[in-house]
Amino acid sequence: MEIGISTFVETTPDMDTGKVIGHAERLREVVEEIILADRVGLDVYGVGEHHRKDYAASSPAVVLAAAAHETSRIRLTSAVTVLSSADPVRVFQDFATLDGLSGGRAEIMAGRGSFIESFPLFGFDLNDYDELFDESLELLLKLRESEKVEWRGGHRPAIPGLGVYPRPVQNPLPVWIASGGNTESVIRAGLLGLPLALAIIGGSPKQFAPLTRLYKQAAAKAGHDPAKLAIASHSHGFVGRNTEAAADRFFPSTQASMNVIGRERGWAPYTRATFDAARSLEGALYVGDPETVAEKIIHLRKNVGVTRFFLHMPLGSMPHAEVMAAIELLGKEVAPRVREEVARWEAAGGVFE
Repeated sequence: MEIGISTFVETTPDMDTGKVIGHAERLREVVEEIILADRVGLDVYGVGEHHRKDYAASSPAVVLAAAAHETSRIRLTSAVTVLSSADPVRVFQDFATLDGLSGGRAEIMAGRGSFIESFPLFGFDLNDYDELFDESLELLLKLRESEKVEWRGGHRPAIPGLGVYPRPVQNPLPVWIASGGNTESVIRAGLLGLPLALAIIGGSPKQFAPLTRLYKQAAAKAGHDPAKLAIASHSHGFVGRNTEAAADRFFPSTQASMNVIGRERGWAPYTRATFDAARSLEGALYVGDPETVAEKIIHLRKNVGVTRFFLHMPLGSMPHAEVMAAIELLGKEVAPRVREEVARWEAAGGVFE
């Protein structure tokens, strides 16, 4: 069971001071957070791609590369790469470069993205949303299969048997499919034999169990061994020494962030009651002391079948020192509890079907 962190590198107002730190300062903080995550034994760190003022990371590969030389074992991934509006050649080259710099620890998490700012920015038509993703994924997979590529599509100039460099250390360079729970995306990942990452940020995580079963069924139908395929989840959360104190600290920035997005998308206001309900064992919010957070991750493993867990923090802006303290607790106290219990459960014959 792998445990890691994902971040969107937000630059929203601090809930205590109202201050908004600059993009450059927040980017430097994230590099420090990645380095600490490596030192405390976490398995993976993911950086999301966004193209708006309240997020600092439009180029995850560059951010991750800044931490590559100062880390030794943690895997470095996008979370996600908005593949529908990206050039797959440049995506492959960026992450192959990261793979070389990190000694073979780079990954790409490819998704459609939940924001649309990148489409007009790079000159794409939202009417082509799904078609763009399909075509770009096809090309990305061809790029990792062969040094020279012969390819023709509908939205990008053809590639007439040209070489694409550098080549990655890993063969193949890992490519994950990220999904918010779309059935078509889950089935596609299974048929392609690609690892699957699910954004589980609301409702009951158990509702995703049918999707992970569907994913494995599709993989088996296509001739892939489902036992060898990884499934990740991405969920919001925060770790503190005391559960209620952690909740009180995490709620203000969470509420502010969810309400900003909610106003854009027509959601109901995010309340403390909503937050507290999601902190229950059956909810999708992983907030509390190390024992509480570990218990929920173990519950998710046993009931949904995930093999990798991303704790997304902070949500909104929180003081860097508090984020660093939470990373240390996740690595030193939560992750060992989860790994030990999952290993014991699996040794006793526990299997998610």
